[in-house]
Amino acid sequence: MAMVSGLLLLMLSILIVEARTQPNQIGEIHLGSQLSPISNMHSWLSPSGHFAFGFYSQGNGFAVGIWMMGQPNNTVVWTANRDDEPVSINATIHLSEEGKLLLRTEQGNENLIADVSEVAASASMLDSGNFVLYNGSSVIWQSFDEYPTDTILVGQNLTYYYELVSSVSSSNHSSGRFLLEIQEDGNLVAYPTNSARLDVDTYWASHTTGDDQGLFSTLYLNHQGFLSLDTGYTKPVLLARSSYPCNNKTTIFRATLDADGIFRLYSHCLENKTSRSVHIEWSALNNTCKVRGFCDFNSYCSGMGTNADCSCYPGFAFNDPSEKFSGCYKNVTESFCTGTKEGKMYDVKAVENILFEPNPYSVLHVKKENCGLCCLEDCLCDVALYMNERCEKYTAPIRYGLKDINISSIAFFKVKAASPAAPPMSPTIIIESKKRIELIFTKSCQES
Repeated sequence: MAMVSGLLLLMLSILIVEARTQPNQIGEIHLGSQLSPISNMHSWLSPSGHFAFGFYSQGNGFAVGIWMMGQPNNTVVWTANRDDEPVSINATIHLSEEGKLLLRTEQGNENLIADVSEVAASASMLDSGNFVLYNGSSVIWQSFDEYPTDTILVGQNLTYYYELVSSVSSSNHSSGRFLLEIQEDGNLVAYPTNSARLDVDTYWASHTTGDDQGLFSTLYLNHQGFLSLDTGYTKPVLLARSSYPCNNKTTIFRATLDADGIFRLYSHCLENKTSRSVHIEWSALNNTCKVRGFCDFNSYCSGMGTNADCSCYPGFAFNDPSEKFSGCYKNVTESFCTGTKEGKMYDVKAVENILFEPNPYSVLHVKKENCGLCCLEDCLCDVALYMNERCEKYTAPIRYGLKDINISSIAFFKVKAASPAAPPMSPTIIIESKKRIELIFTKSCQES
């Protein structure tokens, strides 16, 4: 009898250990649980099955993050260490027996996913999209409080010092080219990431400024789909609200700084666990070409709505023809200032209805027909812009290019001539008398 009781106790203890260490698909995640990209357990689901934490495919490997389940594609809302290289199929995620949430690579390196000094006793993927570590009943770490990536969900706040950074693309969730942040004055502002974050770099703002309001400001999204900015001093400013009726179906809202640089509010109407419809409730901008830096240096944006296209300026070529938004380079090797002989080998090409960052090194008051000549005669000049009876001279790199039929301007770009031009005519000397000699030039760049 004692032997039977001992066997029963041994079997019961084994079952308890197995129940504690095996990963649960739904509910509490116990110490010792792990995930693998190639196993059936590649993610931990929330109780409703709407969100998951684990491995998702990126590039030629896998990244670790949180996504909203959907068909045909899931929607990634948070990525851990997003700029790390993708890991191989042999990587694993562990909620270790020591209470650490970590990523173990194929090479055996262990990288913390949750950098927290306290020891976790369990974890959970919540229906809010928040992944949480617990010590007893206390939350010691949560993805909502960690650095956000490009998205905030209902119940998640964006505060001063934190920022949203767009993804590279819809399939690459590494840090992209645009950011959204709350400034010290309480203004919510969007910039290109490779800018100095000055006024000239701003392409969208909430206009909620006030003295030091940003230190207490919070961007938040509620269950009704209201996207608001609370400055801490006045009534919260409503930026956007949901207007699409989901007919009493479960609705999940998210606000995302998309890869094109536009901040948008989305609603996901859930038909069932595998079917849902996605709707854009609000866009900060309706024209992608209004995004500063959408087309990078030495290129300009044209098109309307989301149908934006990047083109090189005359005399420039794409850095990467497969990614036209990545900008252009000057396709001549010698300098315009090499010497007078080289200088005669160039011409100007005019492009109308174009605008770029207003940062000229020289401004002249000349007639339109002389503006291009002024650039041609100046070895430092790459382009001259004639607008509002001013001739502005610029040198490359040139950024924030925009072409729009509503812009009344003409730009003269210096390009290599198809064939070397004949030397300019020498000054004509006219002798009217012994006391007077006049030099008459055939062409000149002279201010009006």
